[in-house]
Amino acid sequence: MLAGGHHTGGSPAVMSVAHLSHTFTSREGDVEVLADISFQVAPSEFLCLVGPSGCGKSTLLRMMAGLLPPEQGEVRLNGRLLTGPQRQIGIVHQQPNLMPWRSVRENVVLPLELAGIPRDEGVRRADDLITLVGLADFCGARPRNLSGGMAQRVAVARALIHDPEILLLDEPFGALDAMTRERMGGELLRIWRVRRKTVVMVTHSIQEAVLLADRVLVLSPSPGRVRQIFDVPMSRPRDLAAQFSPEFGELAGRVRSAIG
Repeated sequence: MLAGGHHTGGSPAVMSVAHLSHTFTSREGDVEVLADISFQVAPSEFLCLVGPSGCGKSTLLRMMAGLLPPEQGEVRLNGRLLTGPQRQIGIVHQQPNLMPWRSVRENVVLPLELAGIPRDEGVRRADDLITLVGLADFCGARPRNLSGGMAQRVAVARALIHDPEILLLDEPFGALDAMTRERMGGELLRIWRVRRKTVVMVTHSIQEAVLLADRVLVLSPSPGRVRQIFDVPMSRPRDLAAQFSPEFGELAGRVRSAIG
């Protein structure tokens, strides 16, 4: 059992974060953003990170992606020290960052092109993922013809193209309107049920975190520390209607109180 009570079924943690601390230096002085962060992520777990603005959530996720080396502490992927980006780790940022001159298919297949995967195989894998995210009718569309939610679906498909073991999501629906964001949460639940990736997601939405996650990790105000980890005991599969249950409301209230 991992911190916070999540069972691994006898499997070791996919990712371990141990005593991470980080300080940014600027002309105004040093700013400590993370202080002694430790937790583990179980295979196929969906973990959400929440906390007040500026508590270091995105910085933590960048370290877990191997994009930013920690000043202190370490991140391990399947027991091995993480020293840089790995194909086993996919990441979706706050903005989809699609190439405007490439179609949906060409954006999704790009990582395989760069890896030298044969074109036919790359297109087959891209089309499978485009269908998975519900955009089969838009393979040839350019990003300018997509809604914000559709563009983020393309970004999710692109992050999955290498079949990573762990998917990191940095506030992927933050720029969307409330209704689209809610629909995208439902879509993410569906995709997770099909692919069963290990997912770590940063979100500012308590409702979103409780709906999606197996556990919710609350960070304190800057410098970010692990304030509390909540198990989400609601059964799966879940849908958007789960938000109206008494147990959902009770847990969301406890998470909100922990954030302060």
